[in-house]
Amino acid sequence: MSKGIFITATGTDVGKTYVTALLVKKLRDAGVNAGYYKAALSGAEEQPDGSWLPGDAAFVAQTAGIPAKPEELVSYIYKTAVSPHLAALREGNPVEMSKIVRDYQASLATYDYVTMEGSGGIICPIRWDEQHILLEDIIKELGLGTLVISSAALGSINACVLTVYYLQQHGIPVRGIILNNYDADDFMQADNKRMIEAISGVPVVAAVKPNAQELDIDVQFLQSLFK
Repeated sequence: MSKGIFITATGTDVGKTYVTALLVKKLRDAGVNAGYYKAALSGAEEQPDGSWLPGDAAFVAQTAGIPAKPEELVSYIYKTAVSPHLAALREGNPVEMSKIVRDYQASLATYDYVTMEGSGGIICPIRWDEQHILLEDIIKELGLGTLVISSAALGSINACVLTVYYLQQHGIPVRGIILNNYDADDFMQADNKRMIEAISGVPVVAAVKPNAQELDIDVQFLQSLFK
């Protein structure tokens, strides 16, 4: 039976896509049939032929060696680089939960382990017109647990603990935390890691060094985080 996990972050530009790519690559390099899926992507990149490339999906597919076109890995692609709910209000084609469920199930039918990447931080509106859809609604609908990607820089204790608290208060399991751009020799970052674990009660399962090409985590342990 295929398994999945949802990747969220403490905010925009924390490195969620970068870490997601390393995570999927780790699995695939170990011979695991691992795939990637994203419900909605904003800020697609215009190509010379006039088409629009979902950059996040393209980066993950290239980094991890996923044999699929990037546009096949995303349900909704928007040009405007804003929250999906606002992009849809400008461009049309609002997110439908039924399509996300279908596309995610199709991904599960193709891959044994599916890593689903969110949009922005956890409190990201995906649709906000006559219907209201937040990221948490999608996570609950698909029955997924989460990994939280956080910076290790100044302010990360507050941002990470609040993100974990929000998820837990909304009944969403948090499987672990991954720190990005982590320098173990930096006394503040080392303390941030310690305090994030102590206050949130959630383990930091991996710490990604700046410009790392591999995720430093045991493959079998990584697989155990998927449900």
